[in-house]
Formats: sequence, structure tokens, C-alpha cells
Amino acid sequence: MGQKKIIALTLLASLLLGIIFVPGYLRIRKLSRKNQELEKQIAEIKQLNNDLKEEQEKLISDPLYFERVAREKLGVVRKGEVVYKILPPEE
Repeated sequence: MGQKKIIALTLLASLLLGIIFVPGYLRIRKLSRKNQELEKQIAEIKQLNNDLKEEQEKLISDPLYFERVAREKLGVVRKGEVVYKILPPEE
């Protein structure tokens, strides 16, 4: 009878430890995955930030690049220039 009590108490203790520690472990794993996702997002945003800084430096230091960007993205033209837009044929 003493051995059955020891086995029963061991099982009960194991069950209680599982009930206490498993939810915490699962939460830690979930937070760890979330942390990895956020670290990846931070790295992507840092890379984007660096790219934008490089673009800014090019726009400040290279007038020809600045002009090309202004023409392509903003449609800026020089005084006296005529812009022709070629439209695709209608179907």
C-alpha cells in the first residue's frame, strides 16, 4: 500500500507541476515567436530607412539626379519645353 501511495503522489505532483508550468512555457514560446517577427520587422525598417537616407543624400548632392526624379515622378518640365504623352491605343 505504501508503494501505491508514492506512485499516486508522484503522479499528482507531476500533474500539478504540469498545470502550473505548461501555460507559462507556452506563453514564453508564443512571445518568443512574436519577438522574432518584430526583430525581422525592425531589420526591414532599418534597411528601408538606410535606403531612404541614401536617396536623400543623392537628391541633395546630385542635381542631375534631382532633376531626373523631379521629371519622372512629379512631371516637372523646364521653361519652354513641351511634353508629349503617348497614350496606348484604345481597344
